[in-house]
Amino acid sequence: MRGEGGCPWDIKQTPESMTVYLIEEVFELVDAIESGNPEKVLEELGDVLFQVAFIAGIFKERKQFTLDDAAQTVNEKMVRRHPHVFGDVKVEDVDEIKRNWHKIKMKEKGNLAIESVLDTVPRNLPVFLRAYRLLERAAKAGFDFKEIGPGVEKVDEEMAEFKKALSSGDSAQTMDELGDLVFALINVGRLAKVHPERALSGTVGKFEKRFRGLEKKAADEGTSIGSMSLDEILKVWNEMK
Repeated sequence: MRGEGGCPWDIKQTPESMTVYLIEEVFELVDAIESGNPEKVLEELGDVLFQVAFIAGIFKERKQFTLDDAAQTVNEKMVRRHPHVFGDVKVEDVDEIKRNWHKIKMKEKGNLAIESVLDTVPRNLPVFLRAYRLLERAAKAGFDFKEIGPGVEKVDEEMAEFKKALSSGDSAQTMDELGDLVFALINVGRLAKVHPERALSGTVGKFEKRFRGLEKKAADEGTSIGSMSLDEILKVWNEMK
């Protein structure tokens, strides 16, 4: 595709230009996995593999590394970070495995210019995932509630501040306090071992399913949501719940 007589579009691509397609394909793979349809997963996994192979191919053309080199590197990393599997390290539980993983990772990056434990969190992650990872890193450094109670209290505190900002009519302050509230909720999810991305994804899925049901119900009755009263809408919504 990138060789002589290949596709002009493929030939002009760079690793930088391919990042948007890689991200898109990864999200499509996630959707396929959550659908529970193996055929969709098969197709989307193939698309992700293609993106990986394509990008690796560009670096091979530049004589920098090959896909085999990438596979070998990650293989060595997995062996190195699983001393409880490939070595003689003994662990008590999954939490200890995660702590060991982080220690090994930080040791590997010891030769890099890392000023903070937060430096290892990619800036381009979806914001909920990035917030979760930042909180994880901070917790590993000792900046954390020891139990979930204070975390819930922090949510209550941020909710009160958000309500105050909302009533003030100050949009900048309201936005700031909403961010603080969401961040506090993400932290409570982390403390409860519930990933916010998955939690919100589930809620979004429920909302979409119910809203589509509401649209269908209205259409079956020869009307539309816009023509229904709020009481009528809520009645149908609660029936679907």
